[in-house]
Amino acid sequence: MHSDIEVLIQKISRLPGLGPRSARRIVIHLLKNREQIFEPMLMGMKNIYESVKVCPVCSNVDVFEDVCSICADAKRSREVICVVESVSDLWAIERTSCFRGQYHLLKGLLSSIEGRGPEVLMLEKLSERCRQNQVKEIVIALSATVEGQTTGHYIRNFFRGEDVKTTFLAHGIPIGGELDYLDEGTLLTAFSARG
Repeated sequence: MHSDIEVLIQKISRLPGLGPRSARRIVIHLLKNREQIFEPMLMGMKNIYESVKVCPVCSNVDVFEDVCSICADAKRSREVICVVESVSDLWAIERTSCFRGQYHLLKGLLSSIEGRGPEVLMLEKLSERCRQNQVKEIVIALSATVEGQTTGHYIRNFFRGEDVKTTFLAHGIPIGGELDYLDEGTLLTAFSARG
């Protein structure tokens, strides 16, 4: 096999959820469909690469002049900021249309094993936004993992004593979930956070 094709397979296999076999199948499919799929995909990726920027306010990715479309939207509340780990988490919340405030994206979760300390949270930037916009609430919307919970509690402690309320998303039994199929951690959380 040509080394350039092998390099492409290796690069694609680094994408989340893909391994070497999946990457090989993708590359073969792209090569078989050069004009219909591969070329338009390359052009689209090049356009996105050149036009998408990171918002200087919230760190969302978008095509914009000064700030992203969420930060620029005057109809959104400036009094509530939702803290999320990643752009994919932001997009998941936006798909629900349940939140009409602002966002703050982290550059990762706290992890001593992976060497990520408080600097990835950019809390000084968030604190400044809270003061400038008289933010009343910070919604901490992080994964229910050890790192997510640790990071959430760190953020809450950081804002303790400030004139801003910190809240967490509810955790526990999902709608339609059957108790028999839930793991112990989910049940424990559901019981401890019951209202």
